[in-house]
Amino acid sequence: MAPPFLADIYEEHLAEAAFRWSQWERALAAPDYNLEETARVEELLLAHLDGLVLGGSPVADEVLRPALDSEEPLYGASALWALLEGNVNFSEADVLALLRTSAPEKLGPLKRVLELSEQRSVDDALCPLLQPQATEAPLQALALDVQAFRGALPKQLALDLLQHSDPRVVAAALRGLCPLSGDVATRELPRLLLDGHPEVRQAAIETGIISGSRMAWAQCRAVAEERKDAGRWALVLLAQSGEEGDLPRVIECSRVASLRADALLALGFSGRVQAVEVCLELMAHAPLAALAGEAFSAITGLRLEQPYVLLPEEQDFLPPLEEDLAQELTLRPEDALPVPDATAVAAWWRGARKDFSPGTRYLRGRVFNTATLLEELEQGVMRSRPVHALSLAIRTHGGRRLQTRAFTRRQRAQLQEARAARRGHADLP
Repeated sequence: MAPPFLADIYEEHLAEAAFRWSQWERALAAPDYNLEETARVEELLLAHLDGLVLGGSPVADEVLRPALDSEEPLYGASALWALLEGNVNFSEADVLALLRTSAPEKLGPLKRVLELSEQRSVDDALCPLLQPQATEAPLQALALDVQAFRGALPKQLALDLLQHSDPRVVAAALRGLCPLSGDVATRELPRLLLDGHPEVRQAAIETGIISGSRMAWAQCRAVAEERKDAGRWALVLLAQSGEEGDLPRVIECSRVASLRADALLALGFSGRVQAVEVCLELMAHAPLAALAGEAFSAITGLRLEQPYVLLPEEQDFLPPLEEDLAQELTLRPEDALPVPDATAVAAWWRGARKDFSPGTRYLRGRVFNTATLLEELEQGVMRSRPVHALSLAIRTHGGRRLQTRAFTRRQRAQLQEARAARRGHADLP
């Protein structure tokens, strides 16, 4: 057993690791962090995790194993990481038992550990959950997602699970099969695109679009036209499609109060002048001003800083009375967005408008193409990168996938591969 003072040191490492893990996850979705800044947060996280690993067996027994039962999910996640990386006193059976006995709120952080770990023992631990006869559907779906993230999912197994009775398993299997081969798309997509479970239908649409299916695009339009059920994912896809009738669909959704925030987010990825005009209009409404400014900046490249933003004392922080009780008390990524000065931004646009063509798609004020897309993935804000990564996957029919929630060293390696293969990427919508 480690001496008491050493145990205190490792318990401090564990607390710091949990805190830094939380910071890192926030940075991955932050509108004011880029990849380099996120890497610095990640470095602090890994330093404390490495400190736990170096403690060896005494720390594993006295500090890490007890932490798996902590009520704080990230304490348990940090402990699991160190146990896996240290490879001491923790077997594949222990991993499986931990997943089976953990409360639902703890499974998300544990899943992240298994995704990010490079230990082969994770593959062995999840093997029983991947079998078609496994009866634990939520854990089976978790195992499918983990192995797809790790690039270790057997394709035939995922294909077999497309017939599973639980929609969570089917959706996870679909995501793991992306991109679909031609015969699988022909055989399976028609029924999955019309599945009554939203999770399956979303996975089928996204996987189908990445795989080059026009049928999937048509179903995405149908979802958006339902209005009441249209999520941001469908609107974001349509905003990028390049088809003449799709941008008006997204703009129409921006007129619907319940869809307005999601439509604004999508418009920022459209890159079109028509979307800029909608952003300017909605920028004058306090609850949506920051989102409208974000979308405007994403298209035009205007940096939202002085003199184009409101000072804190000029901002209206109070929501309408009827919304007050529904306000979330936790911080969201969009809470870090600057609030634009609509008058100043409109004046800038009057001067810049002549430099933008209605028939062209823009990204940060530059013509959208593969080169500007890759540069944005390397240097742009973290909050936008998942959608840009989706765009890269669509344009390469799944040939280039960027894991925007992986450790930054893996992301940089994937970006280097994408740059090396850039000559094969289409620059058309």
